[in-house]
Amino acid sequence: MPKVLNQITLHKKYLIFVICIFSTAIIFETLQQYYYIKRFNLAENIVFTQLLKRQSLKWLVWLVLCIPLISYCKKTALKYKSATILSYIVFVLALVVACVFIIAIGQQLTSNEPFSLSLFFKEYVTFYTFQKAPIYTLGYISVAIIFHFYFINSALQIKVESLLNIKASNTELYNQLRQQNDDKTSVLNIKIGNKRKIIPIHDIYWIEADDYCVIVHTNNDKNYTMRSSLKTLENKLEKHFLRVHRKAIVNMKMVKEINWSSTPELVLKNNERVAISKSKLKVVKNFTV
Repeated sequence: MPKVLNQITLHKKYLIFVICIFSTAIIFETLQQYYYIKRFNLAENIVFTQLLKRQSLKWLVWLVLCIPLISYCKKTALKYKSATILSYIVFVLALVVACVFIIAIGQQLTSNEPFSLSLFFKEYVTFYTFQKAPIYTLGYISVAIIFHFYFINSALQIKVESLLNIKASNTELYNQLRQQNDDKTSVLNIKIGNKRKIIPIHDIYWIEADDYCVIVHTNNDKNYTMRSSLKTLENKLEKHFLRVHRKAIVNMKMVKEINWSSTPELVLKNNERVAISKSKLKVVKNFTV
């Protein structure tokens, strides 16, 4: 049973709910009327099915007038404000009045009495106002609430679907760009006093650890102290910046030669020498720009 319920679409669930309300109201009113007629002997030879048919016709009027209410809900669902609530109340009351008048007119036309406005208002309109107006009002309010939130939910689902499509297209675009760009920085932003120095990474020879800072050695023979760690910079810099020592990252494009002596070191284009730790020898040997 739960599996069957899960297969029912949301639209059908709302429709089934309205039909259940509609059917329950008809049967309840028919049973109520049948009880009072039998209890107080108001008429003879009354058959339940006859009463059910009469009540069904009256509720059919209510159901037909649900169509403009549902249409109104669809138009106003995305403008839910206090003013809209008031407009719903006015709309529902107008439908209830229309129901009462249509049923009263139909009842008088099918009776054997001559048509009279006085009789129409005093007897039929007054009677059906007290008998039908309360339950019709509750019925319309229920329908208005159900379909108001149904149309809001439908609109939200459309928006969510649209956002998912945007996310999918943006993710695809991001992956395409990521293949072309590896998210690595192209400059270092170094604070010097109250100013900022922007150093392109292609101007950097190597970076040296210095306590809680690093020293950036550049091709203009100037050094800049930066508040950072080698580990952080290692993740930000391009792949040709190689960690060759626990205290050094070298721009391998600036390497002139590699000395594999007992104390391995890199000789840079500016003739600076940077030691290679034993743990990094294999990394340096296997490196290709």
